[in-house]
Amino acid sequence: MDKEQVAAVLSEIGTLLELKGENPFKTRAYTNAARTLEGLNEPLGTLVAEKRLGDIKGFGEALVDKITILVTTGRLPYYEELKASIPPGLIEMLQLQGLGPKKVKRLHDELGLDSIEKLEAACVGGKIADLEGFGERSQTKILEAIQFKRQFASRHRLGDALAAADPILEALRTHPDVLRCSTAGSLRRHKEVIGDIDFLASSKDPTAVIQFFVGQPDVKTILAQGDTKASVILGEDGIQADLRVVTDAEYPFALAYFTGSKEHNIAMRQRAIERGLRLNEYGLFKSSEETRDPALRVSCRTEEEIFAQLGLAYIPPELREDHGEFTAAEQHTLPRLIEWTELKGSLHNHSQWSDGRNSLEDIANCMEELGCAYWAITDHSRASFQANGLDPARLRQQLREIAKINAAIEARGSDFRLLTGIEVDILKDGLDFDDELLAELDVVVASLHVAGSDEVENTKRLINAAENRYVHMLGHLTGRLLLERDAYKLNQRAVIDACAATGTWLELNASPYRFDLDWRLWHYAKDQGVKCVINCDAHRLEHAAFLRLGAGIARKGWLTKKDVINTLPLSQLRKELSRKRNTA
Repeated sequence: MDKEQVAAVLSEIGTLLELKGENPFKTRAYTNAARTLEGLNEPLGTLVAEKRLGDIKGFGEALVDKITILVTTGRLPYYEELKASIPPGLIEMLQLQGLGPKKVKRLHDELGLDSIEKLEAACVGGKIADLEGFGERSQTKILEAIQFKRQFASRHRLGDALAAADPILEALRTHPDVLRCSTAGSLRRHKEVIGDIDFLASSKDPTAVIQFFVGQPDVKTILAQGDTKASVILGEDGIQADLRVVTDAEYPFALAYFTGSKEHNIAMRQRAIERGLRLNEYGLFKSSEETRDPALRVSCRTEEEIFAQLGLAYIPPELREDHGEFTAAEQHTLPRLIEWTELKGSLHNHSQWSDGRNSLEDIANCMEELGCAYWAITDHSRASFQANGLDPARLRQQLREIAKINAAIEARGSDFRLLTGIEVDILKDGLDFDDELLAELDVVVASLHVAGSDEVENTKRLINAAENRYVHMLGHLTGRLLLERDAYKLNQRAVIDACAATGTWLELNASPYRFDLDWRLWHYAKDQGVKCVINCDAHRLEHAAFLRLGAGIARKGWLTKKDVINTLPLSQLRKELSRKRNTA
């Protein structure tokens, strides 16, 4: 196991011990150990091999033994026995928003609740409201959380789906009997949340390809297996994946059809009918009736040729939502959408100074090695105390550290730079820091982390932040967490209009938990002249990969390179960063 996997096990052990009511010092030891491992600057395997784990503060003999067993064997009997001793329903209850280990333990100890079904019945019966420390409001929130979980039970975030799909797609590409292959469905369209993963392949030996697919390492369960179709369950997240194998002549038509969306497909079929043709997953046919007759199929080797036959420019998969793409394709005015490789860096990221996992030095080295031109450090401000937010003194200390790192980078002849910044909280009475401090920073991201229930008030707070001359952008506008938390109540278009009027940028937060601002509103924001910043909101080095995800969402929003600020080289970016301050 690597350090991330070991840290996850230790963190879960801490949670399980808390469920059992163990000594809080013991539970905290595992949680703290997990955080320490995540912030290690060298491979965990090296520390284990050289028997240096015990040198880490807080790592006693028992903890060292457990970590060593996990690293060397990939298993830990203590963890497996601990998990088996707790009713599975209690662990599932922890997945409900607002329920932590202490509350779940009380519900189990005092009411005998050991499943979400029993918890729901207790809420309906009013038993939770009568429990000391809970009340009517908590009871209502629990019922809402249960309904929210059920609503999205079979839904998965884009990042998780891509992580599951990519290895299988790469494996299919290497198979000698696979001629062409691709993902399809909502995953190919880069939807923020998907249901199943759809794969499509062409082959002269579909049975061999199907057999190869169901035998992939991540396949946990085979739901169905036929000559040309198969359905499986992948990994611990339980994502269903379906593969369909067609002939190579059918492939482009099947790819277009199974990519969707449903609304896009309906419009495509109607265009075919208007031209005396029939379009389905098997082909584009010279017929007024439904058919699969190969003799009547119009020869199209690619999707591009299908669109051309219907009088359209090629429509990228991300735009196939029937949101205006047909008019643009008819007029050949579809934009050249942004590519993730055009991004030069991220302007919203965190370090160990607040709730990030990595040091400033490690972040600089990693992002420079990845080929970025810049990377902004925008740790939380003091109001986000739960995230170890910075007060003014610590922020100025960080500025001095970043200056030293940049000086060392410049001395070795590199053009890469860390940019200074802050993610400043938008409070009810203004920003968490005064203008004098904000003026010292390269980048200022203003974010609403605690919103009220009043839409007008939330909107006003965001507009006031946009009107501050030192605020470059608004971060994760709606505060939503996909499959976990709904968006704040606010008038998004009013905020977009305020950004347009003040020259404030809007973030497209590329975390797969957020993707905020939503892609459905970027077309409007773009029309108002608001610039986008695709930010990782990175809390660890590997979150740099979110740039790829964010670019996919930006493409769904019809954004081009010129619409996105962080496609600019550093010199031009600095000019844009100073523009609002100098013109406000």
